[in-house]
Amino acid sequence: MEKSSKDSFGYESLNVQQTPTIFGIKRPVIDENLLLVLTSVYFIVFTNYSFFEQLFSVYPVSETSSLELFSVALVLLCATTLLLAILCWKKITKPLLIVLFFSSAMASYFMNNYHIIIDTQMIDNIFKTDTAEASDLISTNMFAYIFFLGLIPSLLILAIRIKGEPAKKYLIKRFTLISSSILISFICIISFSDFFTIFIREHKQVRLYANPGYFMVSVLNYGKQNISPNNEELTTIGNDAHISETDEGHELVILVLGETARADHFSLNGYERETNPLLSKEDVISLTQVSSCGTSTAYSVPCIFAQAAKNDFSESKASHTENALDILTHAGVKVLWLDNNSSSKGVADRVEYHNYKNPELNPVCDSECRDIGMLSHLPKFIKQNEHNDMLIVLHQMGNHGPAYYKRYPESFKYFTPECLTNELANCEQQSVINAYDNAIRYTDYFLSETIAFLKNYDTGHYEVTLIYVSDHGESLGENHLYLHGLPYALAPEAQTHVPAVIWFGKSMLHEINVEKLKQEKDMEFSHDNIFHTLLGLFEVGTDVYNPEIDLLEHFPEHEHEYALEDE
Repeated sequence: MEKSSKDSFGYESLNVQQTPTIFGIKRPVIDENLLLVLTSVYFIVFTNYSFFEQLFSVYPVSETSSLELFSVALVLLCATTLLLAILCWKKITKPLLIVLFFSSAMASYFMNNYHIIIDTQMIDNIFKTDTAEASDLISTNMFAYIFFLGLIPSLLILAIRIKGEPAKKYLIKRFTLISSSILISFICIISFSDFFTIFIREHKQVRLYANPGYFMVSVLNYGKQNISPNNEELTTIGNDAHISETDEGHELVILVLGETARADHFSLNGYERETNPLLSKEDVISLTQVSSCGTSTAYSVPCIFAQAAKNDFSESKASHTENALDILTHAGVKVLWLDNNSSSKGVADRVEYHNYKNPELNPVCDSECRDIGMLSHLPKFIKQNEHNDMLIVLHQMGNHGPAYYKRYPESFKYFTPECLTNELANCEQQSVINAYDNAIRYTDYFLSETIAFLKNYDTGHYEVTLIYVSDHGESLGENHLYLHGLPYALAPEAQTHVPAVIWFGKSMLHEINVEKLKQEKDMEFSHDNIFHTLLGLFEVGTDVYNPEIDLLEHFPEHEHEYALEDE
């Protein structure tokens, strides 16, 4: 009697005596290569709406040859088939396809609804997103995508049997599939060379929406960069950091690290809505032309504190290199990081850190813990370190989307009606903006309360300063884009133009050329300035400090003292 051999995923050998059934229905047998082609067709038809939407936006159907558009679809089909043919082999085919069905369903949901791109940086954001942030993204629409585009095709894959073949025949057929995919793509590109030359060179953003091809490549790149064992030791910088003995006062600096705020929605910067009613009453300086290092928290936060400028910044290198907080610690500054966001992204790994999304620590929690609660920790910390210079970093929840309506208490519902869902595309754009602007007003309140707190310490003993800067901006439906995280080269200004506000206590007026900063407030600055500004504020002498990138011009006599100390 011949025996049937099959694994738990239904891979059948050639000699099958009994025919497996499901509910009495005969399970179909299919050639593996044909399955990969059919799966590719499925992906092109059902999960690439955003790709074709982008394609038709740059090549309107009424103005473009149907053969050229068809050739793009055919090349995409061949590329997807090629990728599957390289990755799917025998027993791993079914489990890998099932993973791809669910992941492509999720990718399709986010691309279709928010027009984001699933690149390596976005993969990094996914892995660094905590449970609370992830819950803001859950919706009934998401479950519909998962059910129809993920679960149903996965059940079909489980129901079928894959035909088994001798190794030689199997390899020949796989080589034929790979070769055919390459050949057909080549013929299409050569046949419409003028079209593809422009398409490839000028419209890169369209290709980034290919599903699942581009996000599969992004996952592989992310794995190559981050999952492989890395025993690289921490690189120390600024070991020579010191504070001049002639510095008599103690610096007390609060750096508020904002979340997802865009500069053009600050009334301090000319926005027609009053989103900064409280800050406008303070003597603050709003820098109107500040650009971010990245378009996501996971990238921008480490970049803000890194010595490397934006053009030289590397996430992998930054994770193994000391940052501004470490240098300040070398110089004797006491550093505290309070976080009401997901984390410090590794920046605060070597300083005192507290998670204020925890209701046991944060005394101001309703539907979620509020940024204002972080101030409750500060009097104790300042008392314990009253004879030291101090840097306190407050990492906000700020305007974290898409559930902007959750980012402020009921009393801050100033602009109405609000979008009361995380499915932003289902709301009128104005209601999305209303909720977003209400969250900006809550940040205005938080910053004004932080200034009020610092005023209590604006004495001869302390020299107090507040710096606020957001990590990146946000798209609010312009050109149907939502959220953030687009590759920097493709990101709109809404995602890269960030607000930055500075306030000085009276004790700092003899240290900083405030009037000159006010005159320069409309100059172009960036996150690159923060590293050196922090070192300058604390009057740290070190080889890694560059006064030319420091936002603040210190009075000449102090600069002379630093130079003498360094010598």
